[in-house]
Amino acid sequence: MFPSIVYAMAPPQGGAQGGQGNPIMAFLPLIIIFAIFYFLLIRPQQKKQKEHRKFLESLKKGDEVITSGGIIGRISGLTENIVTLEVAPKVNIRVARSQIAGRPTAETK
Repeated sequence: MFPSIVYAMAPPQGGAQGGQGNPIMAFLPLIIIFAIFYFLLIRPQQKKQKEHRKFLESLKKGDEVITSGGIIGRISGLTENIVTLEVAPKVNIRVARSQIAGRPTAETK
């Protein structure tokens, strides 16, 4: 009973190289998977973040925006980190600039 277990665990003998191949070929599938992830997931996300950063920097008084919480309002005041939104006549709220999601679409108006 025991000799068969030892035989099954023993490395192959003979003319086989024992898995000693080119190390680059061993990592090639991993490199390909990383490249696919980069071009399909990482790069588009970085591009989207860059566009959103540009949008936040270009905000000005009078722009209509929507927050990440779904509040739609017109910008009545701006500082470096805080945006004051007028959500109804004479009703202003302050939100963090980073929470501005974008411009409202026709569906959200």
